[in-house]
Amino acid sequence: MNKPKIAFVTGGYSGEAEISYKSAKTIEKNIDPAKFEYYKIDITPDGWFYENDGKKSEVDKNDFSIIHENQKIHFDAALIGIHGTPGEDGKLQGYFDLLQLPYTSCDCAVSGLTFNKRYTVAVAAFSGIRVANSVLLFKSKYQGPDSIIKNLKFPLFVKPNNGGSSIGMSKVNSPSEELGAAIEKAFKEDDQVLVEEFVKGRELTIGVFSSKGKIIALPITEIISKKDFFDFEAKYLGASEEITPAHISDEIAAHIKEQATKIYQIFNCRGIVRIDFIYNEEEKRAYMLEINTVPGQTDASLVPQQVRAMGWTLMDFYTALIEECFPA
Repeated sequence: MNKPKIAFVTGGYSGEAEISYKSAKTIEKNIDPAKFEYYKIDITPDGWFYENDGKKSEVDKNDFSIIHENQKIHFDAALIGIHGTPGEDGKLQGYFDLLQLPYTSCDCAVSGLTFNKRYTVAVAAFSGIRVANSVLLFKSKYQGPDSIIKNLKFPLFVKPNNGGSSIGMSKVNSPSEELGAAIEKAFKEDDQVLVEEFVKGRELTIGVFSSKGKIIALPITEIISKKDFFDFEAKYLGASEEITPAHISDEIAAHIKEQATKIYQIFNCRGIVRIDFIYNEEEKRAYMLEINTVPGQTDASLVPQQVRAMGWTLMDFYTALIEECFPA
């Protein structure tokens, strides 16, 4: 029997492409060659390319096919490893839907929704999930920070509304500090900026995925940042301590897993997502921060840590993700 042909898609159009290529190194080492034929596709602002033995050839976007060894290759599924646009915001998923090509991530609508942090917390709040109070700013209508000070309590987090990897994020502790500068910093990354109240508590994050009809919640990680908050440097350059599995009570673990599974169902997620929480110990409640539909897969990333803590190999994990594209 012929092995399924898998397009492993990396790159991207945003600054997060750098993280995509780091994730790609981990993913490529762990796609099972005994079960799948995989072909690396690099999506860049300059074009879409198939890479083979150091040579690049263009992808035919009419049907997402390539030429390999003088043969036209059509894919059976796509493994999406792009952080940022167009792989995390639903654009690529919409294209694949038009081609009726199955893929490993959330669908077009869910990806587009969750890429927008404000829309995500609004839907979560509507569904009974606890979230922090926040205000969404639009660059074209922004008139200064004064109105924000009236509506929210400090400390505040300021971050680009679309995207991930904590790029352009700041924490502002009091009105006397540079809220305006923090907002301008975030506007350099996005035309929309989310200003959110700080929730005191422990930062916990958990990967959730579906396999063979079951939703599986991975072991929880606690993030203890050496900086004031979990920014890009803490996330990717080692300025944080990540404890997997987290040293938390069974009660807290059960609460986080229950909330994460509920969120996965509410948002109709597919594939692997990572959901970030703050657990407030005084209230004994978790607050959802955001949903990452293409979580990092680098050696420093959280989901690979959690997969290993569950007792799976990464090859087991990527096999499970790909096999979900081929329902029995």
